[in-house]
Amino acid sequence: MRPFAFMTSILPLKNKKMKKIILLATILSVSFSHAQAFKGNLDNKFQIGTSLQNNATGINVSYDYGLGENMSVGLSGSYALGLNDNIDASFGNRFDAKVRFNANLGNVVNISDNFDIYPGLNLSLKNFGGHLGMRYFFTDGFGLYTEFNVPLAKYDTGILTPGEELFNQFTVNIGASFSL
Repeated sequence: MRPFAFMTSILPLKNKKMKKIILLATILSVSFSHAQAFKGNLDNKFQIGTSLQNNATGINVSYDYGLGENMSVGLSGSYALGLNDNIDASFGNRFDAKVRFNANLGNVVNISDNFDIYPGLNLSLKNFGGHLGMRYFFTDGFGLYTEFNVPLAKYDTGILTPGEELFNQFTVNIGASFSL
């Protein structure tokens, strides 16, 4: 029996272009299956995306460094670009920087080697908070991510102005993730 003869019996491929397309799709699917979301110790991840929250949208950049099989530490920075018209916010209100700790549980939940879920804690210029993130890698170097952030303890416990509420509330980050 010829290799892939079962495919030609199911799909009569007389067109050489179609055969090449299926071969390319097969090769790509095999290469995608070897992508890995978190490799553990010394792994480097860089992420860039949009930050969404009440009254503003912005940009988010983060970097994570693997300390062990299921641990990483990192830095994250966000800047609010688009504000609602009724908000007057200074640079200090628009910007937030964080140090963070992640528990990378992709190999624990074992959905796929390409998938990582990482709950964690962060300490920012505005609060102490928690986050839940997920990444899916299509190749060894490129994937998509989303993160949900929530403040657990705000530094200013008084009534915050709308400008002070920026990055001091529930936020969602969505974007691209890269292995370095």
